[in-house]
Order: sequence, then C-alpha cells, then structure tokens
Amino acid sequence: MNNITLGKIHRISDLRSVWPHEAADFTKWLSAENNLTLLGEAIGIEITLEETESAVGSFNVDIFATESGTGRKIIIENQLEDTNHDHLGKLITYASGKGAEVIVWVVKRARDEHRQAIEWLNQHTDSSVGFFLTEIELWQIDDSLKAPKFNVVERPNDWAKSMKNDSLNETARLKLDFWQEFVETMRGNSLFTDNFSARKPSPHHWYDLSLGSSAYHLGLTVNTQKNKIATEIYITDDKELFQKFQRHAAEIETMMNQKIDWIEASKACRIVVSKSFPIKDRDKWNSAFDWFLEMALRFKKIAIKYGK
Repeated sequence: MNNITLGKIHRISDLRSVWPHEAADFTKWLSAENNLTLLGEAIGIEITLEETESAVGSFNVDIFATESGTGRKIIIENQLEDTNHDHLGKLITYASGKGAEVIVWVVKRARDEHRQAIEWLNQHTDSSVGFFLTEIELWQIDDSLKAPKFNVVERPNDWAKSMKNDSLNETARLKLDFWQEFVETMRGNSLFTDNFSARKPSPHHWYDLSLGSSAYHLGLTVNTQKNKIATEIYITDDKELFQKFQRHAAEIETMMNQKIDWIEASKACRIVVSKSFPIKDRDKWNSAFDWFLEMALRFKKIAIKYGK
C-alpha cells in the first residue's frame, strides 16, 4: 500500500495577526474585487464597490457598495472581534443614512444576543431590506497560505423570493434584453445548437453554458461599467484541475489566439478571455454574439483536450 501523506488543517484564531488594523488592513483587503466576490458568493449577492470609509454625516461606513444588476445599495461594517452593541447601533445608523437595502455585518464571532437582534430586524423590516451577519474565519493547512472563509450566521428568510419579485432597473433590463437576443440568435445557428444547450436568460451579468462536467462550466459575461465582454471556463472548486489546465497555458493561448487571464481565488478559479465592447449599442450586439460563439467553441475544444 502506498504511503499517503496528508496535511493538517487548523483555524487561526488571531485575525489581527493577518489584519492588524480594521480600517487600514481588513477593510482595504475586503474592498478588493476578488475578496468582495468571496463575500458576495457567501451571501448570494454580486457586490460592486462604490467607496471605502464612505461618509454618513460625521461618521464613516467601512464599505459602501451596490448590487450589480439591481443597483441595491449595500453597506458593509467590519469588526475583527466579537459583536457588540456599539457596532449594532452603527450598522443601523449607517443603513439609514445611506438608504441601504442590503446590510452586511462582518465579524470575528457573533454573540447570541446579536444573532437574535439581526433575526428580529429581518422579521420586522420591509421585505426589500435584508440584514446579513457573517463571521470571517482564517484557515491554514500546515504552512500553506492562510485562506479566508465567510460563514453567514443570519440572513433574511425570504430574501431570494423578494429579489425575484423586484422590478428591474435600467441596467438589469439591458442585460436581460441582451441575453434574450443572444439566445434567440444562437438558436438559429447550428454551430451553437450542435454544441450547447440554451438556458433561460436572466437579468444578470453572466450567462452559463454546460461543458459536460460538474467540475466546471462555460461563462459568458458582460460588464456594463467597464464596457467589456468576456468568456471563461469557470472551475467551481478544484485547484488541481485549474493547475492541470495551467500546465498547458502556452498551447491553450495558441488555441484561443489571444491573451488569457488565469485567475485563482481561494475557491473558484477562472480561465478568461475578454475584449472591450460598447454594450449599450444594441446595433452592435450581433458582433458580440459572434465573438461569444467563437470563444465558446474554442474553449469547448480546450475542455475536451485538457479537462478530463
């Protein structure tokens, strides 16, 4: 029998060994796009940063953001210690001052009385407002890099339902129209229908297609703020598979015939190609559809060759 050596995973209790100061270190770290994505994945919301230390009267909220697609205002208050009444009061003050609809409290540990307070707020506020109480943890395997993990301990029960019932704003409507037209156009193209199964469009910045594996899928994305479109292989949670692709980076870049961004996060990993595109110019949408199809077909060949 082969000897198998496994590492030992342990939790790092002293968060300030990594982030000594909340504002200068933790807030700065969390406000980075990939870290807000991690938090967004935990609470089920796509977060777009507006500003850090955002003024609310004579006070400042740690992070002010919006939800991509709906424009909902988000405030994030950080606390690298156990919850306390002071921060709970600040959270409500900042939410009121910003007119926030999504309120996120990121803490080291949630005390029972504050869990109950957040639960009570979710039960007694309008369904369009949601409070999230989230613990931040740090984990490490032997001497590896430390990895953050967000655990949501309180969330609004009917959040998903209220999100679906809300009317779409202008940006969300644009995205829905874009993907609806994409699907209609692609259904008339045998190159698409022979290789992919169309899914129902949604008012999000992404449109996913299956590549025949549960480990990864094909993602088509639009960024209305940066006027950019992208196609990617999105690997849900398999670092070894991502590294397997990456070992063939030169060949893959040749097959794609353009620059590739290799993005490795703590959980999901992405192999991305992108280009500038004026998304609001509806007359040019067909050229975006053609590019998406071309990139999707190339990525499918790559997945078949290197992703097994």
